[in-house]
Amino acid sequence: MKSEPHIAFIIDSLPSLGGGEKVLFTALELYPHADVFTLIYNAPFFVDTPIATHNIKTSWLHKLPFAHRHHRLFLPLMPSAVEHFDLRAYDFVICFSYAVAHGVSNYNGARHVSYTYTPMRYAWTDLNLNGTHTRKNLILDGFMRAFRTWDKKAASRVHAFASISQTVSKRIADAYQRAAPVIYPPVEVDRFKPACLRENFYMTITRLVPHKRVDLIVQAFSKLKLPLVVVGDGPELPRLKAMATENIHFLGYASDKKVAELLGKARAFVSAAEEDFGIAIVEAQAAGCPAIVYGQGGALETVLPGVTGLHFGEQTAESLIQVVQEFERDHPCFSIDDLLQNARRYNKERFLSEFQKFVMGE
Repeated sequence: MKSEPHIAFIIDSLPSLGGGEKVLFTALELYPHADVFTLIYNAPFFVDTPIATHNIKTSWLHKLPFAHRHHRLFLPLMPSAVEHFDLRAYDFVICFSYAVAHGVSNYNGARHVSYTYTPMRYAWTDLNLNGTHTRKNLILDGFMRAFRTWDKKAASRVHAFASISQTVSKRIADAYQRAAPVIYPPVEVDRFKPACLRENFYMTITRLVPHKRVDLIVQAFSKLKLPLVVVGDGPELPRLKAMATENIHFLGYASDKKVAELLGKARAFVSAAEEDFGIAIVEAQAAGCPAIVYGQGGALETVLPGVTGLHFGEQTAESLIQVVQEFERDHPCFSIDDLLQNARRYNKERFLSEFQKFVMGE
């Protein structure tokens, strides 16, 4: 009788609960006995999640002071840390990569695939660690050049890539000269239900880190004086609270049940980041909530302008304000049926089928 294959999942880090972690949870439904490797694991954020009872294997970075709260500061050490994972006992090595996870090297001929959220954004785009786009730090630029050299070598060890969006497929082609078919992430669309009557507040759900540009949303709604609910936690929270007016409410972490309830009632969902895909944007549509999004990245693929939401063209508070004002005039025109139909394209069952074929090389 043939034994089950020994499978390793590698994800860069598990600092808090977000879209990338939800993808990992769904993949574990296919391979529930897979071992999970990660550089840093912030366990308190994952209580009552599918990995709470898993034996998570961490790197030596996990033991360093401040690594759990400020893991991005340890980026220069991450390539070495991921290469130290011993994966020689595994038949399949499956990486969920947004930085270095695909760079594992210590394995014995196993099929090595990378489901890629993005090539590491700080190295392959002009985005800075603080969310801005004008890099002037010569030391950081030097490190990023060295990182790109390592990253290309790491990519050459991967047997097959897949990406989460057409946007990311293009980045992979530009960075690694590799093809990466799209497998859109899974969205639990059945978890959401539109309320009979929507309320007058807007909302956003995201990690509060610089590149998510929640500061633009706070600036815009401080000027608009419209109710805004911000769900999420992260190092940007004190700065965002300091700039916010009284119409903006920060809820911090919220349970899946609470998020579904809020999205079912919100007037619209707002995102100012250039998302690689944007699971929360699709979740909003599954709840009958139109999405107002920055018109770059994965949002170009998931939000149909004038049908399931609106795009704003510049990553500025002023551009967002103009589109919110347009939405205030036109929001009764959005159809719940259109929103739900668009969201169903990203259902979990489709992902599971496509992902399994990718892993097995079918």
